[in-house]
Amino acid sequence: MTIIQFIDGPLWIFSATVFVIGVVWRLLGIWRAGVRRDHSEPRASAGAGAAIAVFSRFLPHREMRSRTAFQFFWGYVFHVGLFVLLFFGRPHVEFYENRVIGFGWATIPDWAFLLVSELAFAGILVLLLYRAMEPVTRLLSSRGDYFGSILIFFVMLSGCMAMDQSSEPLRAAHLLLAEVLLVYFPFGSLMHAFLFVPSRAFTGAYFRRRGVAA
Repeated sequence: MTIIQFIDGPLWIFSATVFVIGVVWRLLGIWRAGVRRDHSEPRASAGAGAAIAVFSRFLPHREMRSRTAFQFFWGYVFHVGLFVLLFFGRPHVEFYENRVIGFGWATIPDWAFLLVSELAFAGILVLLLYRAMEPVTRLLSSRGDYFGSILIFFVMLSGCMAMDQSSEPLRAAHLLLAEVLLVYFPFGSLMHAFLFVPSRAFTGAYFRRRGVAA
């Protein structure tokens, strides 16, 4: 078995298994932790508070808009760009169809893939620099935050280099980096991709029940 065959076969199965089990384990751990029963009289609907918090957080608070507009904008550039690349890029959809779920869907043209890639690259670089240079975000950031961002950057970079799939080593390098990302994902801050909705909902429900606008 060659290194490329190992990356394509056993290592892919291992990393995908760790990703699925790790994500499910994290989610089940949070669910099993439970929430202490609140016997106080609710002042407002907890359900409404959960929904409001989930959707209102997609925009900055009015009072903080001037201070947070920069990172909000570049955050959307990166996250929306990454979403489009992952779920509408031709190489990825073909991979899902052939290796994961057995079917595909419409994809964006290659020129759009490259354009979105450039925007996503700009977004993650700006956010990394902001995290490192802004005193508050630098204080709040851990090594894991930097590691996850840098790992995503190199996964994206190797993907662009391997896009035409004419070089087997480049394609294997991209897959290897993606597999490292899958293994790391459930155990780092990247889990916010799964946790941001329930965490927002819980916070909104908790404060809304007490009559606090949050």
